[in-house]
Amino acid sequence: MASKPPGDIPIDPGFARRLQDVYGEDRATRWLQGLPGLVTRLADAWGLALESPYSSLTYSWVAPGHDASGAPVALKLTVPSSHLATEAAALEAYAGEGAVRLLRADLDAGALLLERAVPGDPLLVLDDDSAATEAAIQVMQRLRRPPPAASSFPALRDWARAFERHRQRFGGTAGPLPRDLVAKAEDTFYNLLAQPTARVLLHGDLHHRNILRSQREGWLAIDPEGVIGEPEYEVAAFMRNPFPHLLAQPSRGRILRNRLAQLASELGFDRERLRAWSFAHAVLSAVWAIEDHGAGWEYSIEVARLLRT
Repeated sequence: MASKPPGDIPIDPGFARRLQDVYGEDRATRWLQGLPGLVTRLADAWGLALESPYSSLTYSWVAPGHDASGAPVALKLTVPSSHLATEAAALEAYAGEGAVRLLRADLDAGALLLERAVPGDPLLVLDDDSAATEAAIQVMQRLRRPPPAASSFPALRDWARAFERHRQRFGGTAGPLPRDLVAKAEDTFYNLLAQPTARVLLHGDLHHRNILRSQREGWLAIDPEGVIGEPEYEVAAFMRNPFPHLLAQPSRGRILRNRLAQLASELGFDRERLRAWSFAHAVLSAVWAIEDHGAGWEYSIEVARLLRT
């Protein structure tokens, strides 16, 4: 029997604020007000027995549970957007190979029903960075595939336009970001785009919290961005994570050097190209932080400084 979630779902203020930053205060507030009813409706319609939501919510409300057959599932809800549609399309393309399975979707409601990775521990639990990198490599290899035919996924060139939007926002300057790093990152991004090594479907945000331990397949990815680009780009998000633990390590420079060597060797990629993509992506992440929240860019810039040389 489907569970009956409480009529009032407590919302963490930080979660609400992040939604308001991205979707606007009025739209996010209306969605949050309708969340209890949406949870109840979908639990009934899809035959779900839901548990309390996960505590670490970023831009989506996610609750574990079971479907009518007793299989472990996760219900993911967020403000309806093209971003969610892209995530759903990426999960459909992966078809459970290297990623959790998409079981059902109601994009108009902003809802995805997902296979729940069990036990679901994030890659973050591995203290050995080499072991964590090895696990991420295995997931990257399983996920890599040509873009689906007639797909509408964005391309890395679309992502790069954030640099131009940033300049326009700050009157042709880099705003609060270091001018030399932003200029170097934009040049690096477009230089790499000019001569791609291949064209594949990328997860786009494959890091320590988006890779979960699974009884079915060892480690599985969640929350794909879904973007078309060269396979070398896939390491970039991993290189700047885990946040904020990486920069707390006194040996962070050595950790990054060892990761690059391991990733290049086992994936068969050019080490310098991986470093260049990781540097450019770190600065792009800082640009996105300002675009979405107006703050929170410092961590990514510090990683970019480490990756610049």
